[in-house]
Amino acid sequence: MTWLACELHTHTFHSDGRQSLAELARGAKSLGFDCIALTDHNTMAGLVHTEQVERETGLLIISGMEWTTFFGHMVTIGIKDNLDWRKVGPGDIHAGLAQVHKQGGLAGMAHPFRPGSPMCTGCYWEFEISDWSEIDYIEVWSTTFAPVKKNNIRAYRLWTDKLNEGFRIAATSGRDWHIQEPAGEPLSVTYLQVEEGEAPFTERAIEALSSGRVSVTLGPRLDLEVNVNGKVHQIGDVVSGLDGTEPLAAIQIQADFTVRHEHWHLPEQTFTISLKSNSGVLSEFAALPDDLPLHTEISVQGLLWIRAEMWGVIQGVRTLIAFTNAVYFE
Repeated sequence: MTWLACELHTHTFHSDGRQSLAELARGAKSLGFDCIALTDHNTMAGLVHTEQVERETGLLIISGMEWTTFFGHMVTIGIKDNLDWRKVGPGDIHAGLAQVHKQGGLAGMAHPFRPGSPMCTGCYWEFEISDWSEIDYIEVWSTTFAPVKKNNIRAYRLWTDKLNEGFRIAATSGRDWHIQEPAGEPLSVTYLQVEEGEAPFTERAIEALSSGRVSVTLGPRLDLEVNVNGKVHQIGDVVSGLDGTEPLAAIQIQADFTVRHEHWHLPEQTFTISLKSNSGVLSEFAALPDDLPLHTEISVQGLLWIRAEMWGVIQGVRTLIAFTNAVYFE
């Protein structure tokens, strides 16, 4: 498997963007991304030259669409045909999700707490969700310098709440990229751990996201391993077969400071590495980059999930810098 730097929320002039797919791809490549998902509003017309743009830029492109309604926006990847948004009410989200899954795609909540109408029609999520297991992922970080924005803090808390309720939902970031101009603020990156092989890349990206093999960051990429009874589990894995008599689980938290290193800057500092779970904070460490990887042991009793977080200072603000998706327990 390999980790790929992805931007999963982008637009071209086929909806409300001000860039072509080729311009978008070149811009993403220059920022150190390996892949993008094109998610124009209610259209997939922008994907028509995908193969040509991939050849010209060396960037991988995931097919997608932002299903845009008056009651919420749903980012989708891996679909093949447009979804009809015109006759959709607050109680119709599960019909839309069924259409996405029928096509073999994944559906996520886009910027669920961004201000809605009249500032951004339908941006605030108002759909009635009766079964959260049908939501594949939540865009918990939206736009630039995402972790300091209140709507993203709410989205991150929503994701945590759903993990605590036992749902296995992935968390992603998305720039919601519309135009080729300098961001001026830190960019977040969604890393997908993708299988190598001959299958089409979109299929392998879908499998990675649906399995929760995801790590999100403004800079270094965090990784998490859980060793129970000699078996190593990675991000997105389920630790199963527990009967309550297991010894302590051995935990390793690693951070790769080399990824895209020319595209972000962190001042020299001591970071806080936190291991979170449905039981709260399990362990917390003050660490310099050379202190990593970190090792600790935890009890698995009562755990539903764990994730790693890195906190520190960026552009003068102390905030969450990076986090992994969950390792689950059953």
